[in-house]
Amino acid sequence: MMSHFTVLPLVLTAAMMAAAPASAGVPDLVRVDRFVELRTGERLFVREVRRPGAASEANSAVLLIHGARVPGVASFDLPVAGGSLAADLAADGHLVYVLDIRGYGASSRPAAMNRPPDQSAPLIRTEDVVADISATVDAIAKWSDVSRVSLVGWATGGHWAGAYASRFPQTVDRLVLYNTLYGGSDRHPTLGTGSPLENPDRPGTFSIQSFGGYRLNTRATLFNAWDDSIPVADKAQWRDPAVTAAYGDAALASDETASTRQPPSFRSPSGAMADSFELAFDRRQWSAAALTMPVLVIRSGRDF
Repeated sequence: MMSHFTVLPLVLTAAMMAAAPASAGVPDLVRVDRFVELRTGERLFVREVRRPGAASEANSAVLLIHGARVPGVASFDLPVAGGSLAADLAADGHLVYVLDIRGYGASSRPAAMNRPPDQSAPLIRTEDVVADISATVDAIAKWSDVSRVSLVGWATGGHWAGAYASRFPQTVDRLVLYNTLYGGSDRHPTLGTGSPLENPDRPGTFSIQSFGGYRLNTRATLFNAWDDSIPVADKAQWRDPAVTAAYGDAALASDETASTRQPPSFRSPSGAMADSFELAFDRRQWSAAALTMPVLVIRSGRDF
């Protein structure tokens, strides 16, 4: 494991302490926002969600890893009923950590993200994220006095979690991969040959000119694929409108520059898209054979 961080606790305001509504019988939860300082001068945002009491009383430490576009809090800890996986796990007795990878949310962003996206190659590739997860797991080990941490990765977050776990299996208790692209085929209509990710002038290569270093995401773009996966006209039959609104609000709030553009939009690095394009051609970036911990793989039937 890499020891390249220092722990910097963050004093919370009352607004930041607002918790998702708890069901009857669910204990009040404590939220603490922290930063992991990297030797590069960058830092990672990590939110801790737990029951009141000592960390030693927790069932286990769990790190939640977001996907390619939306950072950690918006993905895992929305302040509405049914909108927080972090709260559900914490209420069950786990010590939960929600990470923002570099380039996302409250973590440091590469300087290139303050310039037009066509001025840089895709930012934050798999190796960058493995380093971020490594620093975070090291920090969690110190905060919680545990030797191993369970990882839950959503979509590209699962790919990143698997890449880390394959390199540092001794630090991972359990691994959960949810709707994760791994490999095994050189055909993927959404992400591979003939998809918007491919360079039309150079088949088999990623379209850097289309994506650049990062993407801009409006509220509306968050729901295209989600809406398509719900097979009824009234999406509220399957999806709570309160969760939908909170998800859009939190995603936009994750980027302090969002309101400077019309319509408002938040930035997300394009490196995850470049990596996904390679995976869609079966160019694997890690080996599942290296995983020695219990692994749960979940693929929802309507996920693209």
